[in-house]
Amino acid sequence: MKTSITAEPVNRLINEFSRLPGIGPKSAARLAYFILRGGEHEARSLAEAIVDVKERIGLCSECFNLSERDPCPICSDPERDRSLICVVEEPLDVIALDRTNEYSGLYHVLHGAISPVDGVGPDQIRVHELVERVRSAEKIEEVILATNPNIEGDATAMYIARQLAQFGVKVTRPASGLPVGGDLEYADEVTLGRALSGRRAL
Repeated sequence: MKTSITAEPVNRLINEFSRLPGIGPKSAARLAYFILRGGEHEARSLAEAIVDVKERIGLCSECFNLSERDPCPICSDPERDRSLICVVEEPLDVIALDRTNEYSGLYHVLHGAISPVDGVGPDQIRVHELVERVRSAEKIEEVILATNPNIEGDATAMYIARQLAQFGVKVTRPASGLPVGGDLEYADEVTLGRALSGRRAL
């Protein structure tokens, strides 16, 4: 067996970087050697930032978005339209949609999408919490299902629409214009804004 010429701590750092989404072995190695070439202060600052975010950031108990406080700034904002809930797959989608300035309601983050191939069913994401939220709320008039425009996102939207049908709320989906198979977080503000303003009923 060939002996590794890379020191064990470096291998460990490369392996940890390679676990990040979108980071392959070569990118992981480049990141690791970038850290090695930098000063100790920069390395400690990065490590402290990672620990800090894990210690201080949690989930909002209402919308399940990432937040430093509970409820999150959006859920506790009295200026928000509490008759609207926009359902998204990931916290990054909240940022993408909110920067369009076309939406002023509340959010609900599922933390995933239904994907039987990957073993992800409704119980593995925050569907039950959404149904309970709509059931117990008094003012909700519309739920916008802004899941990604792909097979998993469409299946998730249809499942949720069936679950919410009993409550008599309006259920809509953003209009066409979003690239099929894409993620909301990568769409530009104009495209997202038009998709929201032209949403259609499910």
